[in-house]
Amino acid sequence: MAAPTVCIPGQRLGSAEEYKSGRGTFTRQGFIYSSLAGFQHEVKKGEDLPEIQVLLEDQQTMVPEVGSVVTAKVVNVNPRFCRCAIVGVERTQLTQSFRGMIRKEDIRATEKDKIEVYKSFRPGDVVLARILSLGDAQSYLLSTAENELGVVLAQSEAGVNMIPISWCEMVCPKSHAKEYRKVARVQSQHIIQPSGT
Repeated sequence: MAAPTVCIPGQRLGSAEEYKSGRGTFTRQGFIYSSLAGFQHEVKKGEDLPEIQVLLEDQQTMVPEVGSVVTAKVVNVNPRFCRCAIVGVERTQLTQSFRGMIRKEDIRATEKDKIEVYKSFRPGDVVLARILSLGDAQSYLLSTAENELGVVLAQSEAGVNMIPISWCEMVCPKSHAKEYRKVARVQSQHIIQPSGT
């Protein structure tokens, strides 16, 4: 990504046919303009047009959106859901975390009546999940009901990173103990390692 350029209010940034208007911008007569003094960023999301944003600081900030795949760290688990801290959106690490929740019925697409939350996630697990909705005022509702979503990084009781052996089990390479998880089938380049782990 090129270094962000400085822009001033009212500065024309691009055509509305080539870009979407994002934070810190407005559209007028088919063109996108800066609404504040700051740094211009382009954000590409899937097949959509790139979005132009103007941010006050020279850093990329993202807010999780419905449909985005996020990286989250499990904070606590109970029989109905697990709470997470969202630390990344798509492949961008966030400067501050957001709260998320994975409900029991959103863990897997099949056999929902047999799901046990503690057999899917444990505190400290790093999970890939998709945002379903904004949920309540405090958290996003997340889903791991796709093969590519679920636990991507988990530590055993011996403090070693475990290895997936099936879609529902991981094994500790040190103690050879097996533990249940909702395992993601994912490539390592999609994982954002949260700082402090």
